[in-house]
Amino acid sequence: MKQFFAASLAVALVAALAAPVAQQTPATAFVGANVITMERDGVLRDQTVIVRGGRIEAMGPTGKVTVPAGSTRVDAAGKFLMPALAEMHAHIPPGNAPDEAIERTLFLYAASGIGTIRGMLGDPRHLTYRARAEKGVIVSPRIYTSGPSLNGKSAPTIEAAVQMVTTQKQAGYDLLKIHPGVKRDVFDAMAAKAQEVGIPFAGHVPLDVGLARALEAKYATIDHLDGYVEALAKNPMQSQFFGLNLINEVDESRIPALIEKTKAAGTWMVPTETLFVHLLNDEDAQAMAQRPEMKYIQPQMLQNWIGQKQKFAQTPSADRQKYLALRRRLIKRLHAAGVPFLLGSDAPQWWNVPGFSIHRELQVMVAAGLTPYEALRSGTANIAAYFGTTATAGTVAKGKRADLVLVDANPLDAIANSAKISGVMLNGRWMSKADIDKRLESGK
Repeated sequence: MKQFFAASLAVALVAALAAPVAQQTPATAFVGANVITMERDGVLRDQTVIVRGGRIEAMGPTGKVTVPAGSTRVDAAGKFLMPALAEMHAHIPPGNAPDEAIERTLFLYAASGIGTIRGMLGDPRHLTYRARAEKGVIVSPRIYTSGPSLNGKSAPTIEAAVQMVTTQKQAGYDLLKIHPGVKRDVFDAMAAKAQEVGIPFAGHVPLDVGLARALEAKYATIDHLDGYVEALAKNPMQSQFFGLNLINEVDESRIPALIEKTKAAGTWMVPTETLFVHLLNDEDAQAMAQRPEMKYIQPQMLQNWIGQKQKFAQTPSADRQKYLALRRRLIKRLHAAGVPFLLGSDAPQWWNVPGFSIHRELQVMVAAGLTPYEALRSGTANIAAYFGTTATAGTVAKGKRADLVLVDANPLDAIANSAKISGVMLNGRWMSKADIDKRLESGK
């Protein structure tokens, strides 16, 4: 009898010790990858990266890292593994959109290697999608979202603005979105209430507020470089479309003072430069409509984009090119001075297809004077620094969240290589290019 119990105890003990191993989450192993950690400008060659349970479990030279039995092996030889990117001026379809349209848009972001989006025109339904994305119920980037925007119509009075701040804070939105039309006294009350309850505000700079007051109030981010051209102009209150009509009256000697005020405010920049390039360059609208990603845009929306492009073509080309050149100089000088930048393109907006446009944004940021590493950092490590998640995100390192993108060529050599995606991993879920293409083709 004693031998029986001893044997039974031994069997139970072995089973107990073996159970955790048997139940352990299967790992994914990227074998032979060239890793762009984004901790520094460079590449770690021929690495094996082990992911389990949504985290990077191990990383080291191939041959020195053991691939766990039963792992999903991803042959990454000759490819480049880097952190997933972010779209910091994203739009999620509005609350009255069908679930299919919202999930399709979120998948488009994910399919292009975007692991984080900041929704800049929120709706109560977006809070539900934020939770579903966090739980992995849908294939989606991690979502931060504003509430419905504060603008001249939604917040015409101090009382209305203060109520919106209170309501959106209580609802759990991540930030307030500021749109044009907010009056100065209304803005001042809104800013004071937002600081009191602890919710950041970001977006546009209303003309009645102006850049100096926006910086003084400590916008979290200024998007589109809104307010900067106006702050250089003689008649800022006459501004149309971010100061395009003021281009021949700007005083660039004011730029250094603006840069110092921006640095002192701690405000981050989200230039959405590709939006302006697409609208104001001399490329033919019909030719742009033939870009491969335009097949993911509804025909009616694409026709609207063509019409907008043709409308802006009525502004003399010399003025449009002068305006774009000024924006490039502002970006380069702000960045060189240490003003922090975040990657964002404003999608889906004119010519910016969700996901695809962030890779075009990287290219125009490099054209403005950033290095490929600096441009990529604005969409990876800088994102984690902005959200205070550096300990868990933003770089490729042991213990970090497994939001990764595998590309076929080195984007540090040529930034356009960021779009040559071989596969995407979000929160530990791997999608090969074949998986991505299959879902894109299905229309779901």
